[in-house]
Amino acid sequence: MASMTAWIKRLENWSKPLLMVTSLGLVAVIGFVDFFTGYAIFFSAFYLVPVALAAWFVGNVFGNAVSMLSVAVWLVGDFAAGAHYPSLFVPIWNGAIALTVYFVVVKTLASLRSSQKKLEARVCQRTAALTSEIQERTRLEKELLEISEREQRQIGHDLHDSLGQHLTATAFASQVLNAELENKSLPQSAAAKNLVKLVEEAIVLTRTFARGLHPVEITGEGLMDGFQELARNTSGRFKVSCEFECPEPVPLHDAVSSTHLYRIAQEAITNAVKHGKARHISIGLEKINGTIILTVTDDGVGLSKNARNGQGLGLRIMAYRANMIGATFNIERLPESGTRVTCKLPSIGVATSEIHDAKN
Repeated sequence: MASMTAWIKRLENWSKPLLMVTSLGLVAVIGFVDFFTGYAIFFSAFYLVPVALAAWFVGNVFGNAVSMLSVAVWLVGDFAAGAHYPSLFVPIWNGAIALTVYFVVVKTLASLRSSQKKLEARVCQRTAALTSEIQERTRLEKELLEISEREQRQIGHDLHDSLGQHLTATAFASQVLNAELENKSLPQSAAAKNLVKLVEEAIVLTRTFARGLHPVEITGEGLMDGFQELARNTSGRFKVSCEFECPEPVPLHDAVSSTHLYRIAQEAITNAVKHGKARHISIGLEKINGTIILTVTDDGVGLSKNARNGQGLGLRIMAYRANMIGATFNIERLPESGTRVTCKLPSIGVATSEIHDAKN
């Protein structure tokens, strides 16, 4: 079946004149063999090959013409081979029956061919519509992701500049109040001092949140600085041990890829702390054979059931981010305990920004 399909595919690449000559040539060859085998051997079934070839690849009209030619060659060959009939009605009847069969075959094949072409056209239309829909969906997803990144940066900027400055002014006013109360030796000075401490802690938290929403410049070697600060903020915010390991500098000058790698690491750390109950997290960044490899390893309880089934929202987001920059994403449960998230980004010969643009 596979070989026959391959033959049909090959014949479809032939030109119509070549197919017509082939059909007529087959009629001639079969007629020649029919003549030399004698009229006693029934050979009319073999003429179905050129008839089918003509009907399927050339058309209905040519198929009928080959059918009539086949019947004529068959009858002439039998007469030339010495066939004798009781009356002229016998060969006419036999020829009419054979011609009717050929015409039915031609009509059936022509109908099947027409249905096949309509089906192929419909498949092409639906494929084009589906491709267009996928491209539109990818574009919308990209825009939503960009809007999300832009909103996060704006919130981080507002936290750092607006709320941060306001808290700094509040801390300064509280320090002035605390100094005045201490100068007057009033007992409320202890409460004022505690207020200053709380406001300063709020400033630190605000800056931490702002850096998480709007990280430092992470293109070039800034990506390593961003991971270093992410590890430091994670240790301070979640009270876990988080370290960044980068044996050699790994510069990445594409802002889109850098941002996605940073967000993947950020999401992996959040999952490790919130769901994995990890106490130690390691962020690794290295470049091997032109491929940038980001790993986030933790010692938590491992993947949840939903994560193993690919139902976790965070995992889908990380995988989507990796796909957006042409990277491969993998998450695995370690033999003893813990989880490792791996993202591999090829960087030889193709700029990651070009990969990103090509996907859209």
